Amino acid sequence: MAKSKLLIIWHSRTGGSRALAAAAAKGAGDAAVSIPAAEVHPEDLFAAAGYLFIGPENLAALSGAMKEMFDRCYYPCLGRLEGRAYATIICAGSDGENAQRQLDRIATGWRLKRVADPMIVNTDAQTPEAILAPKTIPPARLAEARDLGAALAEGLAAGIF
Repeated sequence: MAKSKLLIIWHSRTGGSRALAAAAAKGAGDAAVSIPAAEVHPEDLFAAAGYLFIGPENLAALSGAMKEMFDRCYYPCLGRLEGRAYATIICAGSDGENAQRQLDRIATGWRLKRVADPMIVNTDAQTPEAILAPKTIPPARLAEARDLGAALAEGLAAGIF
């Protein structure tokens, strides 16, 4: 992976975050590499110029799979990613703020640089059935994710970030 690449790291249990990651990757085109969180290794992070982290909020926190990726990669990457660009998309039932804060704290430890406002997509899933059901993300929110992927890729390619 060339150093100007955008690494899209995602986790999805019910499809919402997967759809948002696919839209962001489509926007970024050939400038992006999209990898599920469970398959990310420190070498993937070293090879990228910037990151888009996309995942669900589960029980007011990052999903376990996203947190496990950070747990696995945090110390091998500590001191080796400073200043690289990042952005986030959180898919949540109603809030998303706690997962966003948790992810930002991890990114602060790596000394990453936020280059876009946080994007939180609320699905309004509030019952057990709705929470467990496959998610459909509205086209306008998918377009936002696509545009974010394109903007990140362009900014990395232009050396803005």
